[in-house]
Amino acid sequence: MAMNIGSDSGDEDELSAAINTTPLVDVMLVLLIIFLITIPVVTQTIAVQLPSESNLPRQTKPENIDISVNKDGDVFWNLQLVPDSNVLVERLKKVSVLDPQPEVHIRGDQNARYESIGRVVFACQRAGILKISFVTEPPAKG
Repeated sequence: MAMNIGSDSGDEDELSAAINTTPLVDVMLVLLIIFLITIPVVTQTIAVQLPSESNLPRQTKPENIDISVNKDGDVFWNLQLVPDSNVLVERLKKVSVLDPQPEVHIRGDQNARYESIGRVVFACQRAGILKISFVTEPPAKG
């Protein structure tokens, strides 16, 4: 801590324009130490086994169902527009009882909202479909 005793000329009314930065540096060093100690505690996560990416070629079978979702959120069963989620669930329930149960391949536009594709996945779950796949484009080579 610094202290200003007075001026050399003996004039006590003279003010010092120097700023004492020692307390500021002390506070900043304490904050730096606190952040260095708390950051590793905050970034800890639960150890989980994350799935690895796999790119398998799609096997097109006649019994597979292609459901497409365009960027506007419209749902298509093969090439036919499905008006709402209830109709989609009813159609999926009819095919879910077949043996073997067909796979559902969902083709979502890259500009489609997640909500639109999520509704299709939820409809598949409600209908009891066991195997759902997402169709993607292979990465461009080059």
